[in-house]
Amino acid sequence: MRRALALAKRGWGDTHPNPMVGALIVEDGAVVAEGFHVRAGEDHAEISALKALGRKPAPGATLYVTLEPCCTHGRTPPCTDAIVNAGITRVVTGATDPNPAHAGKGFDVLRAGGIEVETGVLAEECADLNLIFNHWMGTGRPLFAAKSGVTLDGKVATRTGDSRWITGEQSRADGHRWRRLFPAIAVGAGTVRADNPRLTARVGGTEWCPWRFVFDGLLRTVADQAMPKVYTDEYRERTIVVTTPHGGMGYVRKLGALGVKTWVLPAAAPKVNFQDFRRRCGEEGITGVFFEGGAQLLSELLQMRELDYLLTYHAPVLFADDKGKSILRGLRTETLDQAIRLERVRHEVHGDDTLMRGFVKYPEKMLVDEATFTRKHYGE
Repeated sequence: MRRALALAKRGWGDTHPNPMVGALIVEDGAVVAEGFHVRAGEDHAEISALKALGRKPAPGATLYVTLEPCCTHGRTPPCTDAIVNAGITRVVTGATDPNPAHAGKGFDVLRAGGIEVETGVLAEECADLNLIFNHWMGTGRPLFAAKSGVTLDGKVATRTGDSRWITGEQSRADGHRWRRLFPAIAVGAGTVRADNPRLTARVGGTEWCPWRFVFDGLLRTVADQAMPKVYTDEYRERTIVVTTPHGGMGYVRKLGALGVKTWVLPAAAPKVNFQDFRRRCGEEGITGVFFEGGAQLLSELLQMRELDYLLTYHAPVLFADDKGKSILRGLRTETLDQAIRLERVRHEVHGDDTLMRGFVKYPEKMLVDEATFTRKHYGE
C-alpha cells in the first residue's frame, strides 16, 4: 500500500477534480504491474495497472489500490467491472470513496463478483492524500486552506516588519509542494503591494502556475504606478482579482485590457464576502484554494469561520517581543473553550522546522475584538 501511495503522488496537483489514486498488481508476492491516475478523463489507476500488465492476471493475483474502486459510469466505465472481468482474486484498499454515489458500494460489487476484499489498509494516509477531493465530495464546497511560517512564539515578522526568512529552505520548498497541489492560491492586496510575489509553484526545477487570486476590494493594486508581476507576467491570464463594486469599473477594464480576469462580487463595503467567493469557486469548478496571506486576509478567514484547514511551519526562532507581528489576530479568546483547535492533526519535520497541519474546529462561541482588529479592507 505504501508503494501504491507513492504511485498516487505522481498525480500530485494534476487530477482535479478527481482524487489521486495509485494501484499495483501482485502475483506470487511480486509486483508485476503498476498504475496511477494521471488526470481527469484518463484511465483510473486500476485500469492503468491492468493495461500495464498487458495480459490476464495469474490465478490468485491481488490488486492493491489506495481508494475504493468506482462502481458508476462517469467519464470512464466502472473500475469494479474491469477488475471482476480481469479475474483478480483479491483486492486490498486504503480509503473508502467519500463520493456518496460510491461510498462502500464498490466493495459490495467486488464481493458480489466473487472477489475477496480487504479494506482500511493505511486508511488515514490514503485519505490524507486527497484532502481537497474528500472535502469537495463531503460538503460540496471548495477546501479553503491557509499556510503560515512562524516563530515558536507565533510571530511572522519583527516589530519593524523584517520577516525573510523565518523558516528554512526545506520548509519553503515544502510550501511550494503544497502550492502545486491546490488549483488556486490567494493573497491580499497588501501582500501584492509589499512583496510583489510571482505566486507560482516551483517544484523539482519546474515552474507551474495555479489560478492566482488577489483580494483587493478597492483595486488599490491597479491604482499603483508600477503594476504587479501577477498582472504583467506570462501567466497573467491565470490571475483573478476578487473585488467589489467599490473598486471602480475603470480599473476593471484596465485589468481586462491586460488579460487579467476580475470577479466583482456584491458587497455593501469594500470587503469581499468569503461565502460569495466560495460559491463562485464552486461554480467555476475550483475545488481548493491555498491562502498565503497577508495577516488580515487570513485573520478575516478565521474570524468569519471560513478557513477549513491550516498548515503552520514552526521555526526554532524566538522574538519574545509583544510588538512582533502575528499572523492571526482579531479574536477575543477569554476561556479555553473559546479557542480554535485543529483536528486530525499531522506533524512533519522539514530541516530544523516542524509542520503542524489539520482541520480547523471552531468553538460554539467566538468573540471578535473590534478594538484591535480593523475590518476596512484586505491586505493591511
